[in-house]
Amino acid sequence: MRRIDTEADIAEAVAALAELDPRLAAVLGVAGSVPLRRRAGGFEGLARTIMGQQISDAAADAIWTRFRAAVEPFTPAQYLATPVETLQTAGLSAAKIRTLTGIATALTEHLDLDALHLVPAQEAIAAMTALKGIGPWTAEVYLLFSAGHPDIFPAGDLALQEAVRDAFGLEARPSEKALREMAALWSPWRGVAARLFWAYYRVRKNLKSEFLQ
Repeated sequence: MRRIDTEADIAEAVAALAELDPRLAAVLGVAGSVPLRRRAGGFEGLARTIMGQQISDAAADAIWTRFRAAVEPFTPAQYLATPVETLQTAGLSAAKIRTLTGIATALTEHLDLDALHLVPAQEAIAAMTALKGIGPWTAEVYLLFSAGHPDIFPAGDLALQEAVRDAFGLEARPSEKALREMAALWSPWRGVAARLFWAYYRVRKNLKSEFLQ
């Protein structure tokens, strides 16, 4: 399977997307550039993705820094050996501790995240969401940034919905189902289209305070 590993991969995908949907040229004009945004894979990459669930980037970064320092080496076995009180002090909620405990246990017993990097998107997402606490957004974001999957679009992400609404002049934010249908046009580069709209969202959010209202 083709992966998004380098800036050259991003450039190739952006050029292809402009051919697939000429509207994206204007989106790129606002975004300025499309970042690679690759992360580590395995337990560390998935744990970092989980830190970003339902909280701001700043809060997630702060908790991650403390959490990463508290578990050394950062392995499933070491996580399982870390006292719950230590994890709570680092800022992890009870729900995140339960989720990560289930993931760490699965990784020590049967789950091979690296193998999921090599299978079709829907198969990998199904395997990940079978674990309690991992929803489609977490699985999709992990596969995008830790596995470099080229053709995943997290249509349930509110920032992507807002970005597409604003970029295309829609009256209302598209539903997850509607956005998935729209994103089908951008296959096999939906993962880079998502990066493009996230970059667009950041620029528009900074330039226009009412963008999220």
